Amino acid sequence: MKKPHATDDYFADNFLWPNWHSAKRVKACVSTRLGGYSLPPYDSMNLGLHVGDDEDRVMKNRAELRKQLKLPAEPAWLEQMHGNNVVVVEQTTFPCQADAAISFEAGRVCTVMVADCLPILFCDRRATRVGVAHAGWRGLAAGIIENTVSALDCDPAQLYAFLGPAIGPHAYTVGDAVRDTFLSANDSYALCFLPDNCGAWTANLSPPARLKLNDAGVRDISGGLHCTYYDRKHFFSHRRDTNSGRMAALIYLEPT
Repeated sequence: MKKPHATDDYFADNFLWPNWHSAKRVKACVSTRLGGYSLPPYDSMNLGLHVGDDEDRVMKNRAELRKQLKLPAEPAWLEQMHGNNVVVVEQTTFPCQADAAISFEAGRVCTVMVADCLPILFCDRRATRVGVAHAGWRGLAAGIIENTVSALDCDPAQLYAFLGPAIGPHAYTVGDAVRDTFLSANDSYALCFLPDNCGAWTANLSPPARLKLNDAGVRDISGGLHCTYYDRKHFFSHRRDTNSGRMAALIYLEPT
């Protein structure tokens, strides 16, 4: 399994870009909080309509996102539930409730929103399918990764997976119930939780995601380098700010 490396991604033009080996027609990135129109505490590129921000400003941000990225279509915005439902964009009427979206057609912009939870981007080596999953601890435990890999319907060894920014272990504490949920499935998850000084556990979403991807047969895994909580310049964080905007992780196949 590929280990994260400092060159797994890079910032440019107010976006975080995977530095993976995907075909050129695979277009993928994660937005940051920079470059939009929202006012504090949603400053400035908040893309979530559900967080209390001014709707007109959010719609301006979404229009700006589409303009900056030259998107071929409006992103397929999901109503995320912290569950394990996966939808095929070209077979779905939006809005819909799901935590992952995939596509086998060019021009379909698979999208999830995040502000601490882990976004995971997927594509295959032949650039015939793409997907993105929203993975908080509930989604990870419920099988959102396994369901997404299965829905992509190819040899998992042919998939690339990129782990976007998420809350890191120095900012994320959980109780015994969360840890026990993972350990009841596999003892190897014990390595993903470390005791703190207050009787709780520090957790990191990327390591269990890597374990689940590896167990699902995905070998080329990159990213997982950025903590939303501590990188206030680039990222929103719900746990840090409570009233917080949302970033988006997007991926699509470029029309030919």
